[in-house]
Amino acid sequence: MDLENAIMAHKKIAEAAVIRIPSKKWQERPLACVVLKKEEKDRLSKEEVLEYLKGKVAKWWIPDDVVFIDEIPKTSVGKFSKKTLREQYASGQLIHSH
Repeated sequence: MDLENAIMAHKKIAEAAVIRIPSKKWQERPLACVVLKKEEKDRLSKEEVLEYLKGKVAKWWIPDDVVFIDEIPKTSVGKFSKKTLREQYASGQLIHSH
């Protein structure tokens, strides 16, 4: 996805996956799940990620929220498991590190 590529272009970000989560105002909105490069732990805020995306992607693509996680779950073939992320987020397992 272009939004994921835009997020991963940030020099402090190792990986990013974007999932859709329910929204009260809209049916769904994007949530960015971000893994920082090991040497960058705790050196990036949600606001910095969102500000970085301004002008790089369409305004309505900018996620409502950013969560920082240790790793993005992978499928058996090494692709990002967005299903796992959606399940974890729905059950409250994703926790902001900032």
